[in-house]
Amino acid sequence: MAGEESKPQIPETLTENQAERMLAGLNDIIRAGEEARKLRAEMIKVLAGFGWTQDRIAQLTDMSQPAVSKQMAKHKADDLQPPMGLSVDQHDAPWLEGRLWGLAEEISETFHETACCTRFVNALTRGKKLFTPQNIDELRRLIEEDLRQHRTELPASYRAAYDEISRGLDLPSNVTTTTSASVRRSIARQIQRDLLRGDA
Repeated sequence: MAGEESKPQIPETLTENQAERMLAGLNDIIRAGEEARKLRAEMIKVLAGFGWTQDRIAQLTDMSQPAVSKQMAKHKADDLQPPMGLSVDQHDAPWLEGRLWGLAEEISETFHETACCTRFVNALTRGKKLFTPQNIDELRRLIEEDLRQHRTELPASYRAAYDEISRGLDLPSNVTTTTSASVRRSIARQIQRDLLRGDA
């Protein structure tokens, strides 16, 4: 009987703390999924504004053509935005934040084990970090440390890109755009990465 008394007790229900932790994780996944779907819908609208066909958009987004057609039907023809500028030298905050994100990703991929910004980049990608002023400041500090630690290994273009982005972020801009902040961040992120790789 003594052996039975020593058996661990199996709880009959979750504790509030267990439930809170579990649901917080699920909420992060759900939120990231909803944000990704919203971003994809906005990107379809942008690509349509560039004049891309539904078939081509379907191929690039890995969606069926009817699904793309359904997304586009939500926007009247006169709602389609004119093609947005793709010059890297733009000064609205989302564009600069996207460039900063792209720079951080390149540093993280180059020095994954030792890059200070790797964990932060992963959190941004999974939607666990948002683009708040405080988070942008933290990301800048991490990138500055990476640029200092790896200054002899990184091309000068990385430091030049960071200095340019930082100057823009330090000077408040009154630039407004009709494209959503998430779309502008995503496009600027890719353009910055392509520039650093020499793929632009």
